[in-house]
Amino acid sequence: MNVLVYLIPVSIFLGGVGLVAFFWSIRSHQFDDPQGDASRILTTDYDDHPRED
Repeated sequence: MNVLVYLIPVSIFLGGVGLVAFFWSIRSHQFDDPQGDASRILTTDYDDHPRED
């Protein structure tokens, strides 16, 4: 039962780290082009030099 004293704060901390990572990925525009990714996986062309944004 004493182990819960350690496990609960650790789980809250890890959940917070995951939440911060999620919001960071949203703000850094990681999910901007889901349709492009869906169609890109089906093509056989390879883009060795992606365009610079």
